[in-house]
Amino acid sequence: MLWIKICATTNLDDACAALDAGASALGFILAASPRQVTPEKAREIISALPASVEKIGVVVNESPEALRRLVEAAGLTGIQLHGDEPAEQLPEFRRALGLRKIIKTLQARELLADPTRLDAYLAQPKSYDGILLDSGSAAARGGTGQTFDWNAMLPIVERIKEVAPVVIAGGLNPENVAEAVRLFDPCGVDVVSGVEREVGKKDATKMRAFVVAARAENIHH
Repeated sequence: MLWIKICATTNLDDACAALDAGASALGFILAASPRQVTPEKAREIISALPASVEKIGVVVNESPEALRRLVEAAGLTGIQLHGDEPAEQLPEFRRALGLRKIIKTLQARELLADPTRLDAYLAQPKSYDGILLDSGSAAARGGTGQTFDWNAMLPIVERIKEVAPVVIAGGLNPENVAEAVRLFDPCGVDVVSGVEREVGKKDATKMRAFVVAARAENIHH
């Protein structure tokens, strides 16, 4: 079953609408962002959600110890490392977070510029549960609404899939997610701006359309 994460949850209504739409996981941005929530706000939303849904905190360049405290304080089931966390540090995050899910974000444009950046991460497969590919810009790490060069990334994605599950993000929306699933056959997809009504507020109709399109293509696989 395709894993679908609807990221940048800022309120309980949007969280419930995302679950009604069929999301597998909700993301909470705990780093500086127009969609940032405090750990207290994340906990307030998470405490009202069913245990079965994954709750993933998105963080940038935090220490493993700070993250251990954060996941406990907010009630998160996993962490998405969305900064410049080096591959050598990943075992420390694994030790700090135990069995909680760890997703490492890598920027597609950086891998296209230098594919060898991937090597160190692929050498640490026990330290994370998946690699998420995003299309951040020089100005923003994510949420840009821009896709990366899918065709150019295809060989890199195939290399990652030999070692780890791949999650595709970056500019996905109800219109293009089926094509991304068809092209990459990923384990998961992640969406922010493509299902928003405005920054930080979700659109229930878009979320349903996104999940339907992604899962329909996944079944064809």
